[in-house]
Amino acid sequence: MPTLNWIGKDKVVNHHLDVPFRTLEKQYTFAPNGVDGDGNMIIHGDNLDALKALLPMYEGRVKCIYIDPPYNTGNEKWVYNDNVNDPHIKAWLGKVVGAEGEDLSRHDKWLCMMYPRLKLLQKLLSEDGVIFISIDDIEYTNLKCICDEIFGARNYQSTLIWHSRQRADNRNKTMLSVDHEYILVYSKSDTFMLKGVKKDISKYSNPDNDPRGPWASIDLSGLANAQQRPNLHYNIVDPKTGLVYPPNPNRGWSKSKENVERMISDGRILFPQSPTGRPREKKFLRDLLSENTGFSSILTPDVGYTTDGTRVMRKLFPEAQFAFPKSVDLIQTLVNQATSNNDIILDSFAGSGTTAHAVLNINKQDGGNRKFILVEMGDYAESITAERVRRVINGYGEGNKAVEGTGGGFSFYELGDALLINGMLNPNAAEEKIRAYVYYTETRCALPPASENEKYLLGVHENHAYYFYYEADRMTTLNRAFLQTIQTRAEGYLIYADSNTLSAEDMARFHITFKKIPRDIAAL
Repeated sequence: MPTLNWIGKDKVVNHHLDVPFRTLEKQYTFAPNGVDGDGNMIIHGDNLDALKALLPMYEGRVKCIYIDPPYNTGNEKWVYNDNVNDPHIKAWLGKVVGAEGEDLSRHDKWLCMMYPRLKLLQKLLSEDGVIFISIDDIEYTNLKCICDEIFGARNYQSTLIWHSRQRADNRNKTMLSVDHEYILVYSKSDTFMLKGVKKDISKYSNPDNDPRGPWASIDLSGLANAQQRPNLHYNIVDPKTGLVYPPNPNRGWSKSKENVERMISDGRILFPQSPTGRPREKKFLRDLLSENTGFSSILTPDVGYTTDGTRVMRKLFPEAQFAFPKSVDLIQTLVNQATSNNDIILDSFAGSGTTAHAVLNINKQDGGNRKFILVEMGDYAESITAERVRRVINGYGEGNKAVEGTGGGFSFYELGDALLINGMLNPNAAEEKIRAYVYYTETRCALPPASENEKYLLGVHENHAYYFYYEADRMTTLNRAFLQTIQTRAEGYLIYADSNTLSAEDMARFHITFKKIPRDIAAL
């Protein structure tokens, strides 16, 4: 498979492994109905760090990801910096790519920024999950190349075409109005499937009281001439009247002679009253393979335009503006297609919070319990992103333009300190965060609830028990005295401690693997 190369790629391909694991520190919970945030999260901070911090709890659990990254237009007048010259990004590039980062083209910078973030998003996606990525012509080709590399070309599902502009743009010197944007669709695996669109069954009825139920009259004509499909060109004979119906020489029939003969015997061919008519298929509703038809890759105007997103923001924030937010209907359509009632939806370029707005709307409509996770780096994460979600939950607007609240809640987080500093445990890190990190590095699973009887037990995974024998104010030793405190029976044990005095015989006898704190703690 062809791959894309750019200046700085060698520095960022595996950079996600070097990103320090940082804690997520809850600042507050907004829960007007007394619910503890409903499990919804809004995180303020660099999305690279935030995505890494989410791994212990959410790797392989996110059903739907929608991101609207900077399009790299070069426009620095947006609310967020669209040409990746944001000070955070520039500082990051200087550290990761090095001095040559100053000489990168804007496309090099954009690719360096996107690649490690997409790597972490791929890890967070569930096996049956899907990621939708909005983009336009400027970086579409580059984005598709790196997504093929990260998600696998076989997992490329389609590119949706969104008619984003309501009216033609007459400002372009070429008089070519670019009225569309793209949404790339990638899955984690071949288990991915959208819901599709409900089929129109209004044409099905049962005027003859057929015991097989409602049916529709379907054209039996084919699409191939006799030279192309000779087996589909034959005469159909009405067994009751003896009338012969030849095929259309340019189209033939849609089914073979053998199939049609079986259908005649089964009463599934409708013969016309007039000799000049054409036989048709009697298609029963119960024989439909699915109640749904495919979701179109062409997104029609009913998903809204960019201007619709702007109108919603003006209703929500008469006092503030946010340039070019996505239509709520657009995101609702995608989330509806990809998720069920209890799924998790992630947006790591959250902007004004449209994705949370869409999820809350859907939950209100169908009584679902979908969870959203938003990540926003900008300083407006609290004043616009979180504030929008608050207003959507409570309701907004006045008079006959008032919009009823959706209900729900969320918790707001800031990025905390790194758990490891120069390979050593950060003494300021909360012990529970350390435990969660250690268990995740070993099992790739979230830390289960703490044991009531065993303080140092992390959990049991695949019949192996994991212990973290750690005290912040003293050194710990794996010895026979500690073994006597173990109550959990398992096929094997992995035990972290500061030192180990057990003999090799004891280690083998009890199937113990020892790891020293903190140097043997793996890096994510």
